[in-house]
Amino acid sequence: MAVRDVEFCGDGELGYERSRTRFAPGTGLAMDDAYRLAHLPLVAPRHSRAIASRPGKPYLMGRRPRSFSLVLPIPAEVLFAAPPYRELEGELRAASFAGKVAWDLLEPRRDRLHATLCGGLGVQETAPILDPAVLDELARLGPIHAGVRGPFSGNVNLGRLYLPVYPERRDGENVFRRIQRILGRPETDLYLVGLHNLNDDLDGGEADALAALLERWRDRVLLRLAVDRLWLLGTTDDLVLDTPVIQEIPLTG
Repeated sequence: MAVRDVEFCGDGELGYERSRTRFAPGTGLAMDDAYRLAHLPLVAPRHSRAIASRPGKPYLMGRRPRSFSLVLPIPAEVLFAAPPYRELEGELRAASFAGKVAWDLLEPRRDRLHATLCGGLGVQETAPILDPAVLDELARLGPIHAGVRGPFSGNVNLGRLYLPVYPERRDGENVFRRIQRILGRPETDLYLVGLHNLNDDLDGGEADALAALLERWRDRVLLRLAVDRLWLLGTTDDLVLDTPVIQEIPLTG
């Protein structure tokens, strides 16, 4: 089936609308505590607002115990070559807040761009072994389809810009949720590709410019793709800076 013939889930079935950053004109955008703890120490470790550690949280300068997730890979070479993405990138680089984007992080992360489908598959040093029956059921799905839209800023991790992923609707249901059920994991409605990180708070004008850019791009489709495999990742940081692909999980027999 060609990607253009696929039916995708819409905003009424997903959680993007309820989870967007609520910008207030002229008030700026301050990085929140979640971002300052898990992301900022990796992005700008000497920043005065970076949180090195916090009681009850597993992070130390952005690092934490290794945990494993099943994710949807996003091929950077395809995404970055797509004309809508290239247009978006041009707007971001020309924006008033461009100097507060950690552009240098994009290249080290390009081979591991992904949207998490099933997190919490274990906090341990060795990768979990997936049940052969689970692998067989995933293989019977065949290739799945996804649409990637313009950038998204959420109500948690303020300071990170994502690309929201819209799953194929197959036989009337969200195919990502079917995968989550196969693995016995909670069903979710947010599937985000971490793309850019801020290295500082935004002032009022910069935040207004970001809000306007997000609004212009929120319904723009950057890429539609067919995916024939998932990845098992095990990472010790939320930016997946140190993360090899542990296992490729085929979606075909």
